[in-house]
Amino acid sequence: MRALILAALIYLFVGPSSGAGPGSFQLSQKTVGAESQYKLAVDVDLVIFNVTVTDSRGRHVSLLKQSDFHIYEENRLQDITLFEAEDVPASVGLVIDNSGSMHNKRADVAKAALAFAASSNPEDEMFVVNFNEKVYQGLPPEIQFTNDLDQIRSALLRTAAVGLTALYDALAQGIDHLSAGTRDRKALVVLSDGGDNASHRTLEEVVRVAQRSSATIYTIGLYDETNRDRNPAVLRMIATLSGGRAYFPDSVSDLEQVWRDIAGAIRSQYTIGYRSSNPTRDGMFRNVKITVSRGGRTLRVTTRPGYVGPPDK
Repeated sequence: MRALILAALIYLFVGPSSGAGPGSFQLSQKTVGAESQYKLAVDVDLVIFNVTVTDSRGRHVSLLKQSDFHIYEENRLQDITLFEAEDVPASVGLVIDNSGSMHNKRADVAKAALAFAASSNPEDEMFVVNFNEKVYQGLPPEIQFTNDLDQIRSALLRTAAVGLTALYDALAQGIDHLSAGTRDRKALVVLSDGGDNASHRTLEEVVRVAQRSSATIYTIGLYDETNRDRNPAVLRMIATLSGGRAYFPDSVSDLEQVWRDIAGAIRSQYTIGYRSSNPTRDGMFRNVKITVSRGGRTLRVTTRPGYVGPPDK
């Protein structure tokens, strides 16, 4: 397992490849909120990738078809069994740093996060994780997910901005909660300075959790240059490993545009799934490459570099 972590750290500096995590939750949702009732069917053998496709100028490419995509696991072509084009509803978690260093930025952070929610697909289901030295669910216990902007606003302001920073614990809890989402497309948006001085979890543990998830993780690094605990490398690594992107705005005034960009990126993704032709259950990392070909155009695929295979039963 330490080899997996080493590979992840190397990947941070080598650059993105392509790749997802096993497990698809297919649910029939009646409502979002306190009276939600779900019929849950778990397909643990379905491997899911959220894929961003851009042209040579970095513009999102739309209207692609399933036949335009090819998936290779360890250089073996796989049969696509799940395909969702752009702008389908997603399960989205907002993981927000509420440590003492964020006290003066809190109002701007909440405003920008609400702009993100307003720019997202109106059928997205969201939740909020606030953290300082402890981790708190922003929504009331009886509500797992919501698309109500008033509930999201309340969730963002529920925790006082004081204390130390348990980023790794918050990331692990956010990814775990996201697995209960009803959508195939899953994303996590993390806002922090990247430092951690209070978690029970280690960075290695969080990397393992992220590798086992199909979620795309976007990170926003917001800190003062005098902040000794800042760690942009961690935010960059977590985003890169998941096929997401790390943002480092110059000031809080840039936050709203960053959040809107992330909302647009999630809505522009393609979600693709397949059942691996490799029947081995060894819990080992599998390299995956996704390519797109249409009309001879040069297209760039951004996603995770692979996934952790199912463990031995």
